[in-house]
Amino acid sequence: MVWRTGLSARSLGYLVALIGFVVDQAFKLWMLFGFQIDAVMRFEGPVRITPFFDLVLVWNRGISYGLFQQDDDLGRYMLIGLAGIAAIALGIWIWKSHDKLTTLALGLIMGGALGNGLDRILHGAVVDLFHFHVGSFSWYIFNLADVWIVVGAALLVLESLFGGRKAGKLKKAPDSSRKDAANE
Repeated sequence: MVWRTGLSARSLGYLVALIGFVVDQAFKLWMLFGFQIDAVMRFEGPVRITPFFDLVLVWNRGISYGLFQQDDDLGRYMLIGLAGIAAIALGIWIWKSHDKLTTLALGLIMGGALGNGLDRILHGAVVDLFHFHVGSFSWYIFNLADVWIVVGAALLVLESLFGGRKAGKLKKAPDSSRKDAANE
């Protein structure tokens, strides 16, 4: 299990960020240039994987759920800057944290932010590929970087609710002053 590795919490966070970033970018590059999802979409439409899941290609010029669409370079550069600031802040948080669950979660979020940020630099938009749908219900279209961000955020929420290792630190240590008083 991850927790028993010789990695420090800090190293775990940065390693997870790097792996998440590389996997996200490798998959996107394969979909764009290996599988050629753009050509497939033009000639055949979405690639049906299951009755409720398709591979598609959407260029997201906004943020989550397609909000704040940016059609000009200023908006694009602002979103790139925001991703960069978020990655730096997450990197500092990882550096300061000693809890492996926290750094794992932060590493996932950081890897996702870097992946989507690089998309904006290289392509002018985020490459979104996954589409879940059931009947007339359609979930938003997303990518692996988005998955890393959501899982990382969920882990942070769970840790804050259930305490992780911190819960053990809240237990009161035996009061040594009683022993001292009894021995006098």
